[in-house]
Amino acid sequence: MEARYASRPLFIACDIQDIEALQAAVTQARAAHGPIGVLVNNAARDTRHTLEDWTVEQWDESIATNLRPQFFTAQAVAPDMRALGGGAIINLSSNSYMLGLGGYPTYVTAKAGIMGLTKALARELGPDAIRVNCLIPGWVMTERQRELWVNDKDLNECIDQQCLKEAIPVEDMINPCLFLASTASRMMTGQPMVVDGGRV
Repeated sequence: MEARYASRPLFIACDIQDIEALQAAVTQARAAHGPIGVLVNNAARDTRHTLEDWTVEQWDESIATNLRPQFFTAQAVAPDMRALGGGAIINLSSNSYMLGLGGYPTYVTAKAGIMGLTKALARELGPDAIRVNCLIPGWVMTERQRELWVNDKDLNECIDQQCLKEAIPVEDMINPCLFLASTASRMMTGQPMVVDGGRV
């Protein structure tokens, strides 16, 4: 990667539930690469659970992973984007909330909240030429999904519901994200972009 792009990727280990640590990671990224003009908010943990078996602590922990960090990273980078004369924030949600999927209601709630956050921040930050959009993936075949949740029955059912009849690789999230980060989408803000093979 470094040889190809003449830039070493910066990896910062961080517990995103610890907001002070998250803010420190943003500061570290800024020190390494300068003012932040693009933020990709991609954090999720889709732990399965039912209504009956979930505790207050588990609810709070899920929200602290799946929704809260997106707000505070946006807060941390907004001053940079204002100083740069604009920027782009891309929040990743999930089509699970659009489909009303069962089996993980806290996750689905958080993913719906991300779309609400996107709308609110687009309105608040628009006067500063900061665009905030929401990339909404379908069932993407990440390593975690393959290890924990993917099985032939569920995958075939998902593909049957899609217009495009194939599983979605991780790589298919890259170009939509680049589009939302680029000037090609400069008059888009507060919008959902669904990339799920036509399932919803």
